Amino acid sequence: MSSDNKQIALVTGGNRGLGNELAKQLALKGFKVILASRNLEMGKKAAEKLKELNLDVSSVEMDVTNQESIHQAAATINVHFGRLDVLINNAGVYLDKKEKLLAMDPIILENTMATNFFGVYDVIRSFIPLMEKQGYGRIINISSEYGANSELSYPGVGAYKLSKFALNGLTRLVAAEVNGDIKINAVDPGWVRTDMGGPSAPKTPREAAESIIWLATIGREGPSGAFFRDGKQIPW
Repeated sequence: MSSDNKQIALVTGGNRGLGNELAKQLALKGFKVILASRNLEMGKKAAEKLKELNLDVSSVEMDVTNQESIHQAAATINVHFGRLDVLINNAGVYLDKKEKLLAMDPIILENTMATNFFGVYDVIRSFIPLMEKQGYGRIINISSEYGANSELSYPGVGAYKLSKFALNGLTRLVAAEVNGDIKINAVDPGWVRTDMGGPSAPKTPREAAESIIWLATIGREGPSGAFFRDGKQIPW
């Protein structure tokens, strides 16, 4: 069990880009943050850099496409902290090229869904018991405007769109099923200047993180099962 009263937050894909900035912003708000990375050494290095800023950050190895890796990470966090207050499902891939959905190599769709949908599903299933035993939790799924229902009327980026559309559906279903003061919401961070978003993106990771992090501290009367962009709820 944690030796202090800090809330515990876990960020998947937390070793770089938006995930790393989310970990930093949570720590600045007083959370004890665990950044998850599929590469143990990269995770440790990212955590050490944030520790140099006097932030309470540690790392855990977790590959969201590997159920055993997820289960082991959950067991480790349970042993060391005994709880989880905030979970941000940030890890994701963007593998689409210009092919139409039915013309692309099916492995692109399979790998995209494995990370962006099934990875999130398995992480939630493994970690929500830590929230349920205390009757409290905040889950934030990093989605995309491409996951909106209206986007499916336009061709292109099919694997990514389907993965985020499914993620949005998962968000709504879990919100309907959980008990206690557990909130789950999806957020479109916008086009962010990361390895995935590229150098031309208009938003910095810090700007994107600031538009997301408020959902980690919403009260009992706060939203659940909703989709947000720039702090505003948008249609699914």
